[in-house]
Amino acid sequence: MPTFPDNFMWGAATSGPQTEGNFHKQHQNVFDYWFATEPSAFDAGVGPDTASNFYNDYENDLALMEQAGIKGLRTSIQWTRLIDDFETASLNDDGVAFYNHVIDAMLAHHIKPYINLHHFDLPVELYDKYGGWESKHVVDLFVKFATQCFELFGDRVDDWFTFNEPKVVVDGQYLYGWHYPQVVDGPKAVQVAYNMNLASAKAIAKFHEICPAAEKRIGIILNLTPAYPASDDPADVEAADFAEQWSNNLFLDPAVLGHFPDKLVERFTRDGVLWDSTPAELAIIAANPVDYLGVNYYHPFRVQRPDISPTSLQPWLPDIYFKEYEMPGRVMNVDRGWEIYPTAMTDIANNIRENYHNIPWFISENGMGVAGEERFMDEKGIVQDDYRIDFMKEHLTALVKGINAGSNCLGYFVWSGIDCWSWNHAYHNRYGLIRDDIHTQTKTLKKSAGWFNELSRTNQFEN
Repeated sequence: MPTFPDNFMWGAATSGPQTEGNFHKQHQNVFDYWFATEPSAFDAGVGPDTASNFYNDYENDLALMEQAGIKGLRTSIQWTRLIDDFETASLNDDGVAFYNHVIDAMLAHHIKPYINLHHFDLPVELYDKYGGWESKHVVDLFVKFATQCFELFGDRVDDWFTFNEPKVVVDGQYLYGWHYPQVVDGPKAVQVAYNMNLASAKAIAKFHEICPAAEKRIGIILNLTPAYPASDDPADVEAADFAEQWSNNLFLDPAVLGHFPDKLVERFTRDGVLWDSTPAELAIIAANPVDYLGVNYYHPFRVQRPDISPTSLQPWLPDIYFKEYEMPGRVMNVDRGWEIYPTAMTDIANNIRENYHNIPWFISENGMGVAGEERFMDEKGIVQDDYRIDFMKEHLTALVKGINAGSNCLGYFVWSGIDCWSWNHAYHNRYGLIRDDIHTQTKTLKKSAGWFNELSRTNQFEN
């Protein structure tokens, strides 16, 4: 029977732009703008206007989460809701009141707030004016926004995060066209990665000025996808090594160790795509590592040698050095298109223990998105999501192996508490312990919510 430490935190993760809806928001983020200008790019034409109506329903939503055994909730403050003028970081009164009410309601429901500051939701105005995260001016505007958050809410919030999955911003906006503005530009992607690391470090420095108490801590949330070679062939191993550096260590190393991976710096320098930096900026990154780390894990990253030589005449992109590989016989979440590989959870735990000072960390997202969950409803309208329970059991069994080996893992947060709006996938796949009927905004506990409540109460489960 897998058993977790007494003080292990059982939680759920979500974000402001995926739950709140756009009620009384003063500005558009990049997804708001993309939906307004190209609604056909979103599954079933469903945008972020209502999402799961958390803006209006947060009291009832938090009561349901409490019933599901959720003791910590990781969500985010929307830059576009809190701030009126981005240059001065002047405050929006409605935004301030809303987040104050939400934080107070979390605490009233015995749910510890874990607050993130950026979840893919850059104000579109800052992209239009400055090129978004391509600009170091935007870095400094983000720090102004973060400063307001720390000063407003730091009295009640102990756990903060600068970014959720900054690598997805790099990949989605600048390489592969998943997210607006769908730029494909490798050198720009490299600069954006540097600037987001710099923004994180500058915000961390400001946090420690404003919130010096020992119980206050700040981290970053990274989606770690361990890279595995398709074979023992040296070319495949080399491809996997570069993929690991690019996909994971590009943010993990500066966040925890205070510097970028030497191999990446050497490669970028050789290829003529190294970011613009200054010694003063690099010193800020070195001096401001995270206090702890959030890890989102969904699937592994299997790669093989590229089909053609990286020296071929072609635009510079990171995947000139590797090609994704689909392992025969793999277990899949077919609805989402992701391989299910729990063993990577053990590998992540061991990697953090062995190579990253055994820094305190937690699983900040892990979950299974399934389409058409109505087909699993019983006669009472309860989703019988045994597949989600099995998914969590398998990953938690792998996680506890890493913990038992000494990895300093503090908790497990499922994605997500309540079905939420998932960017341009909208509600195609459902992830929640709690179902949201988006037509009526009626929310009901799924079978997995009862299982999670028992897990949260006992710190163990029958395997």
